[in-house]
Amino acid sequence: MWDLIQTFPTESLIAFTVGGLILNVAPGADVFFTTACGLQGGPRAGAMAGLGVGLGVVWHVTLAVLGLSALIAAHPGALGAIRWIGAAYLVWLAWKSWRAAGPEGRVRGVMSPWRAVARGFLSNALNPKPVLFILAFLPQFTDSAYGPIWQQVLLLGGIFTFTATLVTVGYGLVAGVLGARIGARLNALNRIAAVMFAGLAAKLVTE
Repeated sequence: MWDLIQTFPTESLIAFTVGGLILNVAPGADVFFTTACGLQGGPRAGAMAGLGVGLGVVWHVTLAVLGLSALIAAHPGALGAIRWIGAAYLVWLAWKSWRAAGPEGRVRGVMSPWRAVARGFLSNALNPKPVLFILAFLPQFTDSAYGPIWQQVLLLGGIFTFTATLVTVGYGLVAGVLGARIGARLNALNRIAAVMFAGLAAKLVTE
């Protein structure tokens, strides 16, 4: 791997990193998800949800390195199954968030850090779009002259995972701070989160 790092053109790594950062910062499913978690559970929950999303990216990169992403992408039925399972999970989160906003206006609590990590991981792992994205984006920066392709995918995937995690954790933190400043009662925040989760589910099955 060290030989690959020395061989890989610096300009290509910079271009890939900048391109990945632009894609990460642009509002997408991961950003909206961590924002919703931050609003609902506070800064720590938002940050941990962002970390979970990063672990989901690790999952997709691992699938790509092992060649499993290509197999999944070649079978529309598999992609469809992942899509509907992911949508069902987001609907379940929306339902739980909506129910949490009871009429009595309970005091805002903090989501368990590990629960936030699990939610972030599942939201990303059960989304078929990263499978297709990694297959389309990463190979553009690989070249057999640099070394084994799987090592290049692992290197680029590691860089993308790092930047994606930083960005999603940042969004989650900011959303958590803003949510904490809105007020100590969670009715409105839980319902906003519920709408965001439901919107992500709808987007997942319609695109």
